[in-house]
Amino acid sequence: MAQIIWTDPALSELDEIANYIALDKPSAAIKLVKQIFERIDQLADFPDSGKKPEEIKDSPYLEIVIKPCRIFYRYEKECIYILFILRSERDLRKYLLKNQH
Repeated sequence: MAQIIWTDPALSELDEIANYIALDKPSAAIKLVKQIFERIDQLADFPDSGKKPEEIKDSPYLEIVIKPCRIFYRYEKECIYILFILRSERDLRKYLLKNQH
């Protein structure tokens, strides 16, 4: 079983997404966060169950999708690093370019 390690950016983005959803529907925000944590916990037993992101197929990163979120992670030496969570309507390439500066 792999160890799950959440990064600060992933937790911060999840918090922002949940807070935004909660403005209109608090129960939907709670449900989404619960679904994400349950799915992440499953990665401990099935770390390769994600897919390569279309935009960065040559990278070591994998993603799982829990609408409206894309969760990016890396599996390395029995550890799963939850790196970032992105709203699925946002363009990953633009996000990557913006954060390279």
